[in-house]
Amino acid sequence: MAIHLTRLGHVVTLLPRTMEEALEMTDHRENRAFFPGYPLDPNLQIAVELKPALLEAEVVLLACPSKFLRSVCQEVKAALTDARRVKLFITLCKGLEEKTNLLPSQILQEILPGYFHGALSGPTFAGEVAEGKPTAIVFTSPEHDPYVLEVQKALSNESLRVYTSDDVTGVELGGCLKNVYAIAAGICDGLKLGDNAKASLVTRALPEMVRLGTALGGQRETFFGLSGLGDLILTCHGPWSRNRTFGQKITEGESIASLIEEKNMTVEGYRTAACLRQLCREKGLEAPILEEVHAVLYEKKTPREAIQSLMSRELKAERV
Repeated sequence: MAIHLTRLGHVVTLLPRTMEEALEMTDHRENRAFFPGYPLDPNLQIAVELKPALLEAEVVLLACPSKFLRSVCQEVKAALTDARRVKLFITLCKGLEEKTNLLPSQILQEILPGYFHGALSGPTFAGEVAEGKPTAIVFTSPEHDPYVLEVQKALSNESLRVYTSDDVTGVELGGCLKNVYAIAAGICDGLKLGDNAKASLVTRALPEMVRLGTALGGQRETFFGLSGLGDLILTCHGPWSRNRTFGQKITEGESIASLIEEKNMTVEGYRTAACLRQLCREKGLEAPILEEVHAVLYEKKTPREAIQSLMSRELKAERV
């Protein structure tokens, strides 16, 4: 997004997670550790400290894994003392917070009250956005947010088309749920079950996503949009999908612990599966695909056993 926004002519400051990474990117004009092959425009500013970066900011994009969002927000809050121009925070993460089961927007409301907030979601592999390939994305913010149309226009060009939605809960839940189903899709790939199996899985994942998402507060139509069906299709099939790759590697014998600890592999679906399963149990929601993914990740059920459990469920009529 920093590359995209700089290309649009915006004044952008990128704040890496460590000073060492900031200096490395400044020297080489590339994020060689996490995002190699994508040069950083000379006009893209790279900061080493948070407080000076916030002084000139009007909109702050929080692009971190969901498990770090709370701590990042707390750091931002402590550095906002003299940042008079900041008016909006936008999250890019797609996951629930462990233990609290909070969505990103709920964390922002808790830690950064008094500011407008929103989220960007949809089928967006980072490399394709950086390359300027055609992409559609949804920006969601509460309906009373006066900056919605301004942000939509500021982020859009001939390569990135931004739609808007006021269903913050639905958009964020779509981004969370699809990661769990992407792990299941990766398991299909790893077991070499074929195109029929994967198509069936993804198709049946959609009504489960709709059912859970609406029960948890989202609007039904949202899950048939970019942040629901769109992101589900991409994440279950794309070669860059970390969650799909994670599911595939599990079936190939790699341990879950080693994959989770790998620094270049943020697997949002792993922790989100546990959060969503807890919410389903509390609300009495049926989610067979989610249950089987959880069993593989946390209960030592083998991927083949999980697939067999899904295939041997009671026969019923199809409903979407």
